[in-house]
Amino acid sequence: MTVHVLVGTSPADAARRSELATLADEVGAKLAFLQMAVPSLGDVLDSLARGGERRLVLVGVSGGQGGPGVSWLRRIASEWWRSYGEDAPELCTAPAYLTDRSEWNALVDLARPITHGGPGLTSAAWEDVPGHRHQVFVCRGPRCTAAGAEGAWKGLVLGLMGAGLGDDDVLVTQTGCQFPCNQAPVVTVQPDDVWYGQVDKAAAGEIVTGHLVAGSPVERVRLPRTRRD
Repeated sequence: MTVHVLVGTSPADAARRSELATLADEVGAKLAFLQMAVPSLGDVLDSLARGGERRLVLVGVSGGQGGPGVSWLRRIASEWWRSYGEDAPELCTAPAYLTDRSEWNALVDLARPITHGGPGLTSAAWEDVPGHRHQVFVCRGPRCTAAGAEGAWKGLVLGLMGAGLGDDDVLVTQTGCQFPCNQAPVVTVQPDDVWYGQVDKAAAGEIVTGHLVAGSPVERVRLPRTRRD
């Protein structure tokens, strides 16, 4: 018997768990997540394997551009498959993300099995801590996601690209809830300990040019913060 697993891959998918659960029920699949939500893909695969299932098919879905590419799902699945050992079930991944319910059957049919020669979690760029001078955290909790965190993320990334800055200069990281939710979308800049609220795409551009390039925090959207020593 084949068991299908619908996998939410992006930070935005954690905030639309109910929607994805409904979709999984419609297509007769289990639901799992790569990041920021439960159940994790590893836990779901472990449970199915322990239950004696012999063929698993993964179909990814991504609710935002901040999520990993489809190759990431295959890499993570491959790492699980190899680490599980000789008793691992056949594990297949679809060649593209599901963008519409009507694509489900075609993606399942095109799913390819992982073999011993498949890609693993290897990359020369992942060996060392990045040398960035700033790390920007974009909240992707439920309230911030609903309030437009995707636009804030895009504004930051596009602004940094336009300024000629990469991950070794400014590392942009999407997170779970940072609080304060009433100021959503929330963005923080470290190690400067500067917090921003109600950051839309335009404000994100100002943060890049004013704070990350020129070194002056953007007071228009800055949030007061009192530290407890």
